[in-house]
Amino acid sequence: MSETLPPVTDPAQDCLTAPIHTTGAIQPHGYLVSCGLVDERIRHVSANIAELLGLEPAEMLGLEMTHFLEEDMLLQVRDAVAAAGPEDGTVQRVGTGNVGALMMPCDISAHVSDGLLHIEFEPHSSRQETRAPTRVAQRMVSRLGSDAVGAAFFQHVAAEIHGLTGYDRVMVYRFRADDTGEVVAEVAAEGMQPYLGLRYPASDIPPPARQLYLRNRVRVIPDARYEPISIVPPTGPSGDPVDLSQHVLRSVSPVHLEYLRNMGVAASMSISLISEGRLWGLIACHHREARRLSASARSAADLFGMFVSVRIAAREQELAMERFEATQHLRDAVVMRLASAGDFDAALLAELDGLRQVLDGDGAGLAINGQWNVVGRAPGGADPASLVRWANAEEHGGVALSDAAADWNVPELQAAGLAGLLAVNLGSPQDWVFLFRVEQVEEVDWAGDPHAGRVATDDGIRIAPRRSFATWRQLVKGRSREWSSPDRRGAERLHRMLREQRRRSRRADASVDAGESPFRGLYLQDQKARLNGLAQLLDGLGHLDSEVTAGIGLRIEALEAELRRLMLDPPQGPGTANASTGEDGAHR
Repeated sequence: MSETLPPVTDPAQDCLTAPIHTTGAIQPHGYLVSCGLVDERIRHVSANIAELLGLEPAEMLGLEMTHFLEEDMLLQVRDAVAAAGPEDGTVQRVGTGNVGALMMPCDISAHVSDGLLHIEFEPHSSRQETRAPTRVAQRMVSRLGSDAVGAAFFQHVAAEIHGLTGYDRVMVYRFRADDTGEVVAEVAAEGMQPYLGLRYPASDIPPPARQLYLRNRVRVIPDARYEPISIVPPTGPSGDPVDLSQHVLRSVSPVHLEYLRNMGVAASMSISLISEGRLWGLIACHHREARRLSASARSAADLFGMFVSVRIAAREQELAMERFEATQHLRDAVVMRLASAGDFDAALLAELDGLRQVLDGDGAGLAINGQWNVVGRAPGGADPASLVRWANAEEHGGVALSDAAADWNVPELQAAGLAGLLAVNLGSPQDWVFLFRVEQVEEVDWAGDPHAGRVATDDGIRIAPRRSFATWRQLVKGRSREWSSPDRRGAERLHRMLREQRRRSRRADASVDAGESPFRGLYLQDQKARLNGLAQLLDGLGHLDSEVTAGIGLRIEALEAELRRLMLDPPQGPGTANASTGEDGAHR
């Protein structure tokens, strides 16, 4: 008997789509003033602003900032955002200053967004870092040494952040290709539940949150039990809510606060690890009690995180180059043979197994001109129509890929035991090269049941964080080895090369003079296609050594000589060659 769950009825709680950058509130450990960039008249304030500046929100709106901040402090704010440039909306740390009638010592930060200058004030914490952030980060980096980027490196990264911040737990959290996360390093205080090696579902950090982590590298929650402070007014003249993407004090989603409380976490900090514009992972910090970190310490953590990101990106580039070089000889050989082939489509079929090896597949299939051919571990069904439909729907940059059989596999394909699929387009919606990878059954330890995020209410189902993070073991089937970033880039290069070579081959086919004898036309077409292909190849393979390029050059010279001979003495069809003398006919 199956049970149908009622629909999700509270969209505001659906953290997969909620606009978490427009919460309309800040956290209560600081204050916000937003003013016009030119006139510096106040447009928005946090509802608690009277604690700092002595006036209620309604009394402050429309006044100039010069009423509340001394000119030298305003000058520092202007200089900080000007130094960042007009296109840079990231938060700039201005420094420290005594603010308001009570001369409250505050960390001050500022940034520009939507034509407004946003100034945030955070009263000093009891654990104020007095050392310069750059000096602190430099010492942390120097202690990392030259360790290769791997398990030991990430363990040292966690230890350095733990030493800087004092949080009870510090984890290095890596995103996998399917957006699930995995804890690859951890430093934890005694009594903390260990999470090292555990996997987290993609829904724990949904797409809106991942986008914010890219834009705002450090996120701090000093007390997960806080009550948010409203922004007055909550919207601008256009009626849109204030965009808080870059605000240090932005209030976070109630779902995330519930998630932290369910973990027994009272305070948290996260540092983004970014590689080539992609969110590679996070350094995630947890504490069992409320804990505030100074702006100076956060700046040091941010600088350290940027260094770690650079090391990760460099290692990924090394791995991509190693992968590229490992298949370079095979790929060049395949390209050379395709470039010199007279019938490109037929040659592509002959090279199908070579393409399989270049892209590290267990099998391959070629859907071209309405035909379906396979090599290695590939579907046994004769009709690839469902594969072609999937590839056209998922294609980006001429490539579609998945490591999950559920995304593409259907019974009529007869593809039992296969899970990974990578599709490379040949320039037509119906023509594709498909690479397959076999299923790899894996035992995964999750941090709690990943399916336990739905709570029944009187009105239906509410999306909610799970309540337990105890290890939950699952046997995962229907997945293959991940297609890596180098795999995708290699497939995109192959797409561009095959599409262009096929286009040129077809153009050569169409240019054959219809008045020529069929035999001579086909012969000339074949030789011209080979010559064009080899010439293009020689132009594009400057990375090859001189012996290889010299060999290609000799083949081009031979083909040019053959074409000149054809223009003077074209071959004839069978039974017609030099019938007047019979001499050459006898030799041929």
